[in-house]
Amino acid sequence: MLKPILLVEDDKRDLELTLIALERSQLANDVVVLRDGAQALEYLLRQGEHADRDEGNPAVILLDLKLPKVTGLEVLEEVRRNASLRSIPVVMLTSSQEESDVLQSYELGVNAYVVKPVAFDRFVSAIAELGVFWAVLNEPPPGSLKAARKHE
Repeated sequence: MLKPILLVEDDKRDLELTLIALERSQLANDVVVLRDGAQALEYLLRQGEHADRDEGNPAVILLDLKLPKVTGLEVLEEVRRNASLRSIPVVMLTSSQEESDVLQSYELGVNAYVVKPVAFDRFVSAIAELGVFWAVLNEPPPGSLKAARKHE
């Protein structure tokens, strides 16, 4: 079974465009959609309404920077602090081009920082490439679920 892609996005329009782009990339991975940073942390930590979800981490987290309740930076910080989560690739997917946001994201350990393109075609292409790279092409760290299955 393929690991899901975790998409954390609060903007309806950006969410819809991202889902269209992932669908066009024809990835077989399920996409788990959450609308704020608090939900993302509950999902990742298997708490609250996500306490009963299947074990295992997502293939990649596509994370908006400006989220309600808990910001994307705060989610990223918790992911990198938690030993069972820190190897998950995290892609900050945001409209912010502020140097401080980019710098802080990398200081906290983001794998990639992608500014959402305004043009629909560029946005679809960027998301499709991200999904294919992180869910299919990226070589996971030793001991991860995907790596273990690869050697079976």
